[in-house]
Amino acid sequence: MSDATPEVQVKPKNKKKRKPKREPRFSVVLWNDDVHTFQYVIVMLQALFGYPPEKGMQLAQEVHNTGRAVVFTSSLEKAELKRDQVLAFGEDPWAEENIGPLGATLERCPD
Repeated sequence: MSDATPEVQVKPKNKKKRKPKREPRFSVVLWNDDVHTFQYVIVMLQALFGYPPEKGMQLAQEVHNTGRAVVFTSSLEKAELKRDQVLAFGEDPWAEENIGPLGATLERCPD
């Protein structure tokens, strides 16, 4: 008889690693109207989002041509803050009439 004990290898169970659940993302959407000027939209996007004039013009044209444009995407808290800043940005000094703030809403991004 031998004192050698057979070596047993135990394979670890294949546990699925749980990925941390991602926080839902939300987009700030600007809506077109016939009163706010391109200049106002461009200046607002520069002031609130730091976009250069070219990006501001691109987004202003998208709003004008399609009726809406996504201008920012982030966590709910940050998106709410940016939407509220858009809504509080003030009157359009280049517009012929004042109808209040540019329309902005939040949309949840697909998971």
